[in-house]
Amino acid sequence: MTHSQGLVYLSRRYRFAATHRLYAPELSEDENQRIFGKCANPFGHGHNYQVVVTVAGEVDAVTGMCCDLRALDDVVARHVVNRYDHRHLNLDVEDYVDLVPTGENIVRCIWGLLDGRVPGVRLCRVKLVETRDNSFEYAGESE
Repeated sequence: MTHSQGLVYLSRRYRFAATHRLYAPELSEDENQRIFGKCANPFGHGHNYQVVVTVAGEVDAVTGMCCDLRALDDVVARHVVNRYDHRHLNLDVEDYVDLVPTGENIVRCIWGLLDGRVPGVRLCRVKLVETRDNSFEYAGESE
């Protein structure tokens, strides 16, 4: 029996808890309240985020796997989970000093932290689940 070559896509889920405040300093308090509502609370608010990382790679003939899961887990832990977990994104994470930590910006930052770092595979997509109703996906500049 022969197996055709081709990419296999692997998605793996990770979790972190973080606080953030949606607030743009260029806008007035009234504008921030109008745009961001209760998410502009000066004390911030938190989420239990989920991050789904999708990579693509060829299936290794020996292991039968397209990705070294330990390597993937290590990269995501070092560059995302350890950086964001139990942090106030606006105050504790340099990525958001001058960037509003919206779901859109967070998912793009996570992509930047992971792209090119997992050996042997290509990063295809990052999905950030913020709430039951809000999720954000990013697939790099090529999409």
